[in-house]
Amino acid sequence: QVQLVESGGGLVQAGGSLRLSCAASGRAFSRYAMGWFRQAPGKEREFVSAINWSGESTYADSVKGRFTISRDYAKNTVYLQMNNLKPEDTAVYYCASRYGSYGLRSYDYDYWGQGTQVTVSS
Repeated sequence: QVQLVESGGGLVQAGGSLRLSCAASGRAFSRYAMGWFRQAPGKEREFVSAINWSGESTYADSVKGRFTISRDYAKNTVYLQMNNLKPEDTAVYYCASRYGSYGLRSYDYDYWGQGTQVTVSS
């Protein structure tokens, strides 16, 4: 019912900024929570941020104050603005969606994007 397409990944220097986009298609987009996860080589998938259909959002402690999640209902798109990037942020970033309120675990989500690589150089 929901398909997600991510974009915006790339290579950036430490201290720089990057904005990820996730375009969603399907019915009842406004009732779906959207989340961002990331996975570095050899590590487990990690929760980054999520936003409810109400606009309520939450962040992992590691990105608070640096990352901002938002959604544009008219464009059916969720964004992750990443500022003050660090080498530790290097990972494949995934967009995910679930019906209802957001969750903090990967298994809480039913739909996933293909992932986009973010590389932060020092």
